[in-house]
Amino acid sequence: MPSPSQTRLCMMTFMTLTIREGGPDDLPLILGMLDSCVEWLTAQGRTGQWGTKPLSENPKVAESVAGYMERGRTYIAEADGVPAATLTLSAAPGPYLSHLPSPGEPERYIHWLASDRRFKGRGAGAALLAHAAEVTREAGVSLLRVDCYAGDDRKLVAYYEANGFTPTQTYTSGEQNDWPGQVLARRVR
Repeated sequence: MPSPSQTRLCMMTFMTLTIREGGPDDLPLILGMLDSCVEWLTAQGRTGQWGTKPLSENPKVAESVAGYMERGRTYIAEADGVPAATLTLSAAPGPYLSHLPSPGEPERYIHWLASDRRFKGRGAGAALLAHAAEVTREAGVSLLRVDCYAGDDRKLVAYYEANGFTPTQTYTSGEQNDWPGQVLARRVR
């Protein structure tokens, strides 16, 4: 009979994670990843971030994702050839943050980080964040920033902190200015 450690080892699955550049044809794939996130958050009772309805049904979300893709570069992490996570990297934050002070230096900004929740805990999101840091460094830029939902349990803020980001500014947005957000920054040089 195998020992518990041998049993755990046998149950581990290894995968090859690759990152490719995305394009306009990936928009449905990205919206599907966002829908996967909404479904996962809803199942946990964490609906403050994106609500309960699939984001792919919201034309404003599709326009936002497509707009950032046009202005930046989209990356897709694939686990054994299957799309697992995505983010888009651009030169500036979204217009909803225009009221915040500028960092006063060139930056790269992460938009729409999402993963297919079937790959939760497999490192696809962290690999994309590391890739964004490397692309930023290669561009000669030292500042990488992102913003995220900061409500409920702040698990998303903690996720970015675990990936080398430091909270900087807080903000609110939304129709009633009741959506709590957090900007985070990471020095890459």
